[in-house]
Amino acid sequence: MRVIDVHNHFYPPEYLAAIERGPASVRVTTDDEGNPCLHYPGDYNVAVRGHRDIAYREDVLERHGVELQLLSFTTPGVHVEPPARAVDFARMVNDAFAAVVARPSGRFAALATLPLNDPAASVVELDRAVRELELPGAMLFSNVNGVALSDPRYWPLYEKADELGAILHIHPTSPVGVEAMTEYWLMPLLGFPFDTTLAAAKLVFSGTIARFPRVRWVLSHLGGAVPYLAERLDRGFHAFAECRAHLDRPPSELLKGFYYDTVNYDPGALGLAVSFAGADHLLAGSDYPHMIGSLPKMRESIEALPVGAEARAGILGGNAARLLGH
Repeated sequence: MRVIDVHNHFYPPEYLAAIERGPASVRVTTDDEGNPCLHYPGDYNVAVRGHRDIAYREDVLERHGVELQLLSFTTPGVHVEPPARAVDFARMVNDAFAAVVARPSGRFAALATLPLNDPAASVVELDRAVRELELPGAMLFSNVNGVALSDPRYWPLYEKADELGAILHIHPTSPVGVEAMTEYWLMPLLGFPFDTTLAAAKLVFSGTIARFPRVRWVLSHLGGAVPYLAERLDRGFHAFAECRAHLDRPPSELLKGFYYDTVNYDPGALGLAVSFAGADHLLAGSDYPHMIGSLPKMRESIEALPVGAEARAGILGGNAARLLGH
């Protein structure tokens, strides 16, 4: 059975070397095991071997029976840099991703990263990434230094994505209200899915999703709380005129058109997402190689779903294959 992992992360060695040389807004230290640690406001990431060694990663995928990974960058993103440096870093990352995709193993596709703090440059880089590098789209962070993705400054980017029929995969970053999440790793554990939920709701209520119908939207971490709270969003649509200002239908109808990656290993939660959006809108995701990611749990949780063989095969890889054209 074909397995395609759409949610996982890679730091190209070229990028790690560049931020270590500086200047960069990301501070780099080394842990006791020799792994680079990327420090940025409110959080840090330990770049373990799987984050930065693509040959090692190919061996890991072989052992776990994963045919293809859709690589993406991860936090903090290049948008924490000054705009000109963000543009340079985005081009560097995307060129490196294209080189990985071209490896003989054929185990990788990749989503571009964009200099989102420069919306005009993001349009140019998305066009280059899709047309020249042949990447299927880009990963967007759930907010850009506090600016919502629904802000009209990003509409030219979505217009370009709509023209290209691109994938836009929303991944969380430091959420609004992060100051209340500084203990117990609450920022990534709760803040991340909250911020994805907020981003999706604002994109729908603002009319952005309806305005650009050819964009293929994907939400990380099973959409945060979207499947659980969609009914409440619909109640808001019926109760409040403001919630109908840019919509002619309940928000759940648009949210069911999103794809949801399965980085939530609770079969009950996965079952709720299936009942909400349909098994054909779920995509296997592992969050490899982050500490709270797992290739085995990705497979085990999907295999535990009470769905038919065809639906399970779709979630494990068939749906992603259709989305990516693989």
